[in-house]
Amino acid sequence: MGRFQLLWVLLLFVGTSLWGKTIEVCASCEVKSITKGVVLAADYDTLLIKKGTYKEFNILIDKPLTLLGENYPIIDGEEQGEIIRIVSDNVTLDGLFIINVGTSYTSDYAAIRVVRSKNFLIQNVVLEKLFFGIYLEKSNHGKVYHNKIIGDAVDEYNSGNGIQLWYSHNIEVDHNIVQGVRDGIYLEFSDHITINNNESTNNLRYGLHFMFSNDDVYTNNTFERNGAGVAVMFSKRIKMVGNTFRQNWGTAAFGMLLKEINDAEIVGNTFEENTIGINIEGSNRIVYKNNNFVNNGWAVKVLGACYTNSFINNNFLYNSFDISYNSKLNDNKFEKNYWSNYTGYDLDKDGIGDVPYRPVKLFSYIVNRTPETIVLLRSLFMDIIDFSEKVSPVFTPDDLLDDMPLMKRTR
Repeated sequence: MGRFQLLWVLLLFVGTSLWGKTIEVCASCEVKSITKGVVLAADYDTLLIKKGTYKEFNILIDKPLTLLGENYPIIDGEEQGEIIRIVSDNVTLDGLFIINVGTSYTSDYAAIRVVRSKNFLIQNVVLEKLFFGIYLEKSNHGKVYHNKIIGDAVDEYNSGNGIQLWYSHNIEVDHNIVQGVRDGIYLEFSDHITINNNESTNNLRYGLHFMFSNDDVYTNNTFERNGAGVAVMFSKRIKMVGNTFRQNWGTAAFGMLLKEINDAEIVGNTFEENTIGINIEGSNRIVYKNNNFVNNGWAVKVLGACYTNSFINNNFLYNSFDISYNSKLNDNKFEKNYWSNYTGYDLDKDGIGDVPYRPVKLFSYIVNRTPETIVLLRSLFMDIIDFSEKVSPVFTPDDLLDDMPLMKRTR
């Protein structure tokens, strides 16, 4: 045998051993269940699951495998418990339709759970009638891509989250649709996560909820009509760019809540028709830039201990209140924002108003302390006291102003 032929045989052997063979699973196949297919498979084999309904749960994937669905086969857990658990590296799930996850008040049953694994891919999966959807537990270097998670949650106490990450790092969550669950996307102790191009809507509590998770990036997501909006807590070095927070209405609702967030960038987002656009508490050194605040009750509500933040080149458009502030001390910077309520002039035609703008109204201060006075909104009396406060600030910080208000909207 020549050298070339020997090399070809070796390459063929290595390729076969690395990528494995394909095992077909169907009602008329030799292998009729997914569980049996997993047991029979060798490392790096592919289970080709034909269209049909497979009534199985507690499917344990403990070796590198690909589970590939043909025409979206249904895996029906019959509400017995968890459906698929992955405990191996290098596993791919693709093209499956999973329904009827069990509900438990002591165990977080999931349609798909990944435990202490890496290099995984979950894509093109549809989940319905679930408790938890996709649950990543102490797993790293994976991707959750182009999945559809549709829950029917009614109460928070007996519902789970759509996509949950716990102590997981370097994960990409991209192009997923999540709705009708408790929290659409939930992270805890999960760093270096990228969450892009997802739609998280109509969830009971938060469209996105994360705590103690640092160095994460969120871009081009839509969080709409969720019970309370988005909650971002106890985290550092977060980037949120190009997201939309819309129609999160309710007495305790907001587009986004920031609590104990430091050294973050919030850039190019749209906050539209929320009770509160951004509710900020104990958050410092954050850059708010090129955001649009449109038709909110409050565009930005600043509570205690918020320092060295900057609001630059934002558009504040037709909000009932642009800024609410509960302290007389201010070292936050407002510069070159567009305010639709600004009535100043620009004599030198440089695009910047010649008169500073004070975004905090006395009526906002009053409503914070006596919510019932909101019924006086738009009344002539409120206009008069707001004007008097603007001329001579007493209750609002006298240095909280935009010295360079823009005459036209920024892009």
